[in-house]
Amino acid sequence: MTATSLTGLFFWGFLIAYGGLMYWLSPRTVTIGGFFNGEDSQGRQASPLLLTTSIFISWIFAKSVTNAANLGAEFGLVGGLAYATYWLSIPLCGLVIYRLRRRFQATSLVSFLTSNYGRGAALAFSAAILIRLFNEVWSNTAVVGGYYGDSGSPAFIGAALLFTAVTLAYSLRGGLRSSILTDAAQAAIFVIALVWVLGLVLPNHSTAELTSTSHWALNAGVDLFLVACLQLLSYPFHDPVLTDRGFISEEKSMLRAFTLAGVLGFVAILAFSLIGVHATLGGIEAGGNIPAALAKSLGVGALIVMTLVMISAAGSTLDSTFSSLARLSGRELPALLQRDLGQKAIGVGMATMLVFALLGNLPMLAGTDILKATTISGTMVIGLAPVFLLHGFVRPTRLGFHLSFWTGIGLGVALTLGWIPQSWAIGDGRYALLLGTNLYGLILCTAGYLLPGMMTRRAA
Repeated sequence: MTATSLTGLFFWGFLIAYGGLMYWLSPRTVTIGGFFNGEDSQGRQASPLLLTTSIFISWIFAKSVTNAANLGAEFGLVGGLAYATYWLSIPLCGLVIYRLRRRFQATSLVSFLTSNYGRGAALAFSAAILIRLFNEVWSNTAVVGGYYGDSGSPAFIGAALLFTAVTLAYSLRGGLRSSILTDAAQAAIFVIALVWVLGLVLPNHSTAELTSTSHWALNAGVDLFLVACLQLLSYPFHDPVLTDRGFISEEKSMLRAFTLAGVLGFVAILAFSLIGVHATLGGIEAGGNIPAALAKSLGVGALIVMTLVMISAAGSTLDSTFSSLARLSGRELPALLQRDLGQKAIGVGMATMLVFALLGNLPMLAGTDILKATTISGTMVIGLAPVFLLHGFVRPTRLGFHLSFWTGIGLGVALTLGWIPQSWAIGDGRYALLLGTNLYGLILCTAGYLLPGMMTRRAA
């Protein structure tokens, strides 16, 4: 057997062994509390350490580390800073959920919206969540597939689908409890592999070299940084992978976990962007996947380690996606219709996991750009920022919610279709129009939310 054949055998064998390990670590959960709230067999909440680890690694998406490296290659450290800024939305999200739980007795975002803004608001929000979770499936499986073959090739598709299957298998076994427990192992794999990769590339450059490729200018990545600063106000609220974990432990413990996980995530993403900086300094051309191209240039050992990084990152996000889908379909939506499915909720959740595992890979097969899963969806949900950040400052109204929410959705769709006028652009960089749309859009959404509440108070 040739060295190439042995390497290929190892890669495919590792993917299967990874799935077997995660399945072994996953408890067989049959209780409602375990499957949907992450409780152990004794009904106890997830420990603060497990919660922190789970939040940290669940938001280190495979597409995230790929995007961070690509932006580092394109804009230097400014690109890495721009992308890492999204992780500062985690502490903000924790603070907002803490406030909603303490002051308004919220038990979930869907039930909170139902109580304060009506079923229509909760349904619209749930639809946005489903789109987000749909995107998480293909955008992470596509990254894993990229380490086994070129986009669209049999190896690419086969690896992506096998990865989906092994993740689905252990997610069906234990729901959110499985996700939280396996996150600990995935976080350990990720951190060790990341340190190893950085150790391979960073000693080759001085600090001056690493900062030489970045420039603080709007058309050099600062426009994307400003976009991230605007989107972090709304971006986390349409991601149940994150927000579900805000309601499964005591409030102060949750807030500490969110804060620490956000800081750690920011540092990890910024550090990973240095891989892209190294690629630029080394003249490596990547075609949209800097980590894979760099790893291949460094030899089989580096490619193996980089694959470990991506599989652990993608796996933690995908299993969390499946558990969030189960919670939404088995608990949140039935509650919205004033129904309690009881133990049947677990079966409904499992069926939803299976459906999304199948349909969620269709964009991967079509070769969609993974960065679009972040920037476009981030624009569409800017209308959530006023709803959650400003709730309680004016009287909550259904009209205010819908004016804010649908303005954001409309602007996101218009941006995707190229309908936003160029006059909205701020600067002349690649993200100039995105920046303008998010800034002006956030102003419009905020006005749409506040005015009905202020007018209602005045009329009263």
